[in-house]
Amino acid sequence: MTEKEYNKCVDLYSDNVFRFIIKNLDHAEDARDVVQNAFEILWKHCQDVPFEKAKSYLFTVAYHNMIDHVRKNKRITLVEQFKEEEKIAEHKVHNAREVIQQALARLSEVQRSLIMLKDYEGYSYEEIGEIMELNPSQVKVYLHRARLHLKNYLVKMENVL
Repeated sequence: MTEKEYNKCVDLYSDNVFRFIIKNLDHAEDARDVVQNAFEILWKHCQDVPFEKAKSYLFTVAYHNMIDHVRKNKRITLVEQFKEEEKIAEHKVHNAREVIQQALARLSEVQRSLIMLKDYEGYSYEEIGEIMELNPSQVKVYLHRARLHLKNYLVKMENVL
């Protein structure tokens, strides 16, 4: 990859990578650090990464950096208890965006990442598998379970009203 292609990657993908990471970390400064680190790694390996694979490479590196960051800082848990997901929030939200954000926050990090990559970023099952180091059938199963958790949360009137 040339320097010009690298700069094009920054222009094309920086917002998407940041949006993906901020949805999972909920802390803007940490998300900026993770994204910047991903672009630094791409720059260090730009000779080895073809331009056509740069988007997938960036998301993969950013995802792994995010996982490392979460483990290191222990700001959120990687797995939540199923019973915790079924609890009803005491304060009511009338804004659809906030309801969806609350529903996404109840998912485990892996589930949230799958939803973000598939439904927000539009990646295929194979591409998501490469990014998250899962096979396509695992991606489908985990994504199905994540969507069920979202559905169970969103269909309860207490959570939406």
